Amino acid sequence: MNKTVEDPVCHVQVASASFATKYAGCHYAFCSAQCRERFLANPHLYIGFPGHKAPAQEGKKVIKRHRLLLSAPLDATQAEQVKQALLEMKGMHEVCIEGGKIEIQYDLMQVTTEQIADKLALAGAGLGGGWVDRLKLAFINNLEEIEISSLEVENWKPFHY
Repeated sequence: MNKTVEDPVCHVQVASASFATKYAGCHYAFCSAQCRERFLANPHLYIGFPGHKAPAQEGKKVIKRHRLLLSAPLDATQAEQVKQALLEMKGMHEVCIEGGKIEIQYDLMQVTTEQIADKLALAGAGLGGGWVDRLKLAFINNLEEIEISSLEVENWKPFHY
């Protein structure tokens, strides 16, 4: 009989043989390769240490937003393909695609930018038109945008003693 266990990343019930792995002498099962990869990259985010709960066990979420600016816009069919591929991922909350702009919101506890980039490359493989190059440029633009945003002077009032 195949018993069910909880996926430590996304907390869904899965068959104990599903994407199974052993870590520190314990058996773990996952709903997908994505959750297994996420776990293996940082297992103690999900299982903690004796006497110390992990952030995932406490229900912690790390919501991230990214805006990717493509060098050329996607047509409606391409945009829908990319959107559906991203929404299939665990932890993906929102995807908005308008022309050459892709905006995503996701939970870093469940999915990484590397996994998102891999999914985008896979989804875009059938799109042609230099999709991978446009995607690389979009990630570079995103990193530059984050760096520029961190340099902006904020409107604040100094303390008066």
